[in-house]
Amino acid sequence: MATANVLENIPGPLRDRMEIIELPGYTADEKLAIAQRYLVQRQLKANGLTAEQASVSENALKTVIDGYTREAGVRNLEREIGALLRRAAMKIAEGTATSVAIDAPDVPSILGARHFENEVKLRTSVPGVATGLAWTPVGGDILFIEASLVPGKGQLILTGQLGDVMKESAQAAVSLAKMRLEKLGVQRELLEKNDLHIHLPAGAIPKDGPSAGVAMFLAVASLLSGRTVRNDIAMTGEISLRGLVLPIGGVKEKTLAALRAGIETVLLPARNKKDLEEIPEKAREKLKFVWLDNIDDALAAGFDPPREAAADSHQHAA
Repeated sequence: MATANVLENIPGPLRDRMEIIELPGYTADEKLAIAQRYLVQRQLKANGLTAEQASVSENALKTVIDGYTREAGVRNLEREIGALLRRAAMKIAEGTATSVAIDAPDVPSILGARHFENEVKLRTSVPGVATGLAWTPVGGDILFIEASLVPGKGQLILTGQLGDVMKESAQAAVSLAKMRLEKLGVQRELLEKNDLHIHLPAGAIPKDGPSAGVAMFLAVASLLSGRTVRNDIAMTGEISLRGLVLPIGGVKEKTLAALRAGIETVLLPARNKKDLEEIPEKAREKLKFVWLDNIDDALAAGFDPPREAAADSHQHAA
């Protein structure tokens, strides 16, 4: 029996002879159950405590899961639980308490400020930013894509440690956006007098793969049209120059990453509907899925309504 993070590095003849069991990332509810059943007891024993001497409430565990860990597994979660219980053990050893019950309000004083905030709503509050979904060897992750215009001669600038495949996706996304300038209400002179800069933050991390195509297109379309991408959505999908949205891999890992990040709606290629059953039922219940056949479906689903339309809708409702 062996474990591996990436299957591609295993020689084909060997893979054919192996029985492969894929383990996806855990949902927040699954992490909570694992912590309650196993991790807390293991860390109590590791720190020389009994269940009567120290306890960690359900709300405290939820706080740690939401604000102090962002991972597919539970390794860091167990470390943080250990840190909570070591503080309890210190109090008991010093004689300042005979038993310690740790609740949610106690967590920041022990672990410090939250390590993770909901960046999605902050980052997508301006035009030119879209939230993509990426696959990594240790689970899925969210990927912010930023686009901006700078004075120039219509060139495309790409930064953020992008591999060749991702660079090609960016070029295809820009070409698709140029084909739809009239639909986006953009004058062609805007692109002729400016350079278009696409950047993926966390530049020290190499990134590659075709599945960021939809997010790149929506970031560029958002920038050019001046409309913001909805802050409750994330997306994944490869694009073709005909505007088709092509299927991708890692759907299960990517959707779980969206759920961890507080995303409510996920845009996926329509041809990935067959992968819906792989997503845990509880995750499916919490997420809304929008299926994309072509890039225009992403335009229809991805933008916040124009301010005028939002105001008219509000007046009509009133």
